[in-house]
Amino acid sequence: MFSLRLQEAMQNHGYELRPIVIEREFNQRYWGKSISFQAARRWLHGEAVPTQDRLQVLAEWLNVDPHWLRFGEKLSGSVQQQRKRWDANMTPQERQVVETFMSLPAEKRKMVGEIVFAFAQAQTKS
Repeated sequence: MFSLRLQEAMQNHGYELRPIVIEREFNQRYWGKSISFQAARRWLHGEAVPTQDRLQVLAEWLNVDPHWLRFGEKLSGSVQQQRKRWDANMTPQERQVVETFMSLPAEKRKMVGEIVFAFAQAQTKS
């Protein structure tokens, strides 16, 4: 049933139901290892379900609730509650950085994310 919800969300946003579309759009947004055309095809045809971190990226891309995308059930307010929780203690400067980051095109956000992760990994090694 995941694949049917994925297809529905894609159609609702005007995307063609093609693995190449999922591969391209997903990989522009995901900071981890890119997915292959075959992985996207398996998601689209119901042969596999993505891991939770990848499911979250799909849900954000398609502007749907990740719980609905995975299970078909809606949890009222869950996404908004999570967002309120993590940014509640941000300073105005930190909030501006996040807003500026989010205004970048997807490929630039991916690049900046990779830089931040590299700094974080270097920090943990020292």
